[in-house]
Formats: sequence, C-alpha cells, structure tokens
Amino acid sequence: MLRYIILGIFQGLTEFLPVSSSAHLVILQKIFGISGQELAIPVTLHLGTTLALILFFFNDILEVLINKKMIFYIIIVTLITGIVGISGRVFFRPLFASVSLSALALMVTGIILLFTRLSVHTRRAVLNTKDAFALGITQALAIIPGISRSGITISGLLFRGIEKRLAFKFSFLASIPAVLGAFILEAKEASIILKGNFLNLFIGFIFSFFCGLFSLWVLRKILLKAKLHYFGYYCIIVAILTFLFV
Repeated sequence: MLRYIILGIFQGLTEFLPVSSSAHLVILQKIFGISGQELAIPVTLHLGTTLALILFFFNDILEVLINKKMIFYIIIVTLITGIVGISGRVFFRPLFASVSLSALALMVTGIILLFTRLSVHTRRAVLNTKDAFALGITQALAIIPGISRSGITISGLLFRGIEKRLAFKFSFLASIPAVLGAFILEAKEASIILKGNFLNLFIGFIFSFFCGLFSLWVLRKILLKAKLHYFGYYCIIVAILTFLFV
C-alpha cells in the first residue's frame, strides 16, 4: 500500500506542476517493480487529479458553460488531442514502459521551460482560434510520457503572448475533456485491475486528489511570479539522474 501512497502523492504533485507526472510514474513503477499496469495506474490516478482540477476551477467551469467562444476553443483543443491520441494509441502505449524515453522527453520539457524566460513581455488577454489550435497540438504531444502537459501547453501559450493568468486557466480548462476521455478509453483495463487491487488504487486516488489541489495552488503562485523556468532545471536534473541510476 505504501507504494501506491507514494505514487498518489507524486501523481498529485507532478500532474499539474510542469514536471510530467507520467514520467515520474513510469520511473517509480520501474523502481517499485510494478509491471503489467503501465497505462492503467496513471489513468486511475489521473481521475483523482481530474476531480481536483474540476473542484479548483469550478467557478471558471460555470463561466465557460455560458461562454460560446470558450466552448468552441475547448472543442478545437479536444478534437485535435482526441484525433492524435486515438490514431496514435498503438504508438504511444509502449512508451509508458520505457524509462529511457521518458527521461529523454523530460529533458525536452526542461529545455522548453527554460525558454519561458525569453518569452515576449506583451501579453494578450483575449484568445483566438490560432491559440486553440496551438494548445491542441501541444496537448497532443503531451501524451508522450515525459512531456509535461501543463509545462508544454502553458509555455506554448506564453510564447504566443497570452497573459499568464489566462494561459494558466485556458490550459487546465481545456485539459478536462481530454483527461476524462483518456480515462473512458482505458476504463476496461482499469476495471480489471480494480477487481484485485481496489484498496491500493483507492488510497492512491485519495492522495492524488488532495496533492493535486495543493499543486494547482502552488503552480498558479509561481506562474504569476514569472518563475516557471525554475521547473526546467528540476526536469533536466531528474532526467540526468534517471539516465545514470534507473
């Protein structure tokens, strides 16, 4: 059970912080010797962090429901992510069992985050269709374990000149349908594991939920202070340590 508590904590803390939760889970599963569940464990723990996301942005979600433009943009993001995710499912699936590929992708995430220091200072407070397409593409790339979804999507929006608070909100609101869709696609596999491992995954789910709420609060604070690039150093260090010792 302790292993699943640790997995839940890492999932909650790393899902929203730009350090790639999928890479951390791949590495931890390798260290703990948990095999045969490469995709189902992350998907189950993602449900906990998704509920945390919905609770954290609950008022924003209510506003989106009456904002036709925002709904349209989120649909664009979801369609692009869904098309890439479903069509590339056979390609992406084995990547969740590769520690070296996850470490390499984590290195890429780190480099992208470092470049946020050089992003333009003029900020737009209004989204457009091109922003939605850009977010859809970057979110699709984040299916690769090691590519941080929050890191690459928020960075992409910042590079496009979007104001930090709006980039934070749009990135996470647009992720909700994609994460729920991934969970539904893997529901059959997850249900098989739940039959014999319900308690362990439930404990992991609880920890991922509460740690997810905490990490969202931390990320918003750090992003608004323009310190997002600090996470880039962390990603690069973890990637190097993984190459050397895992």
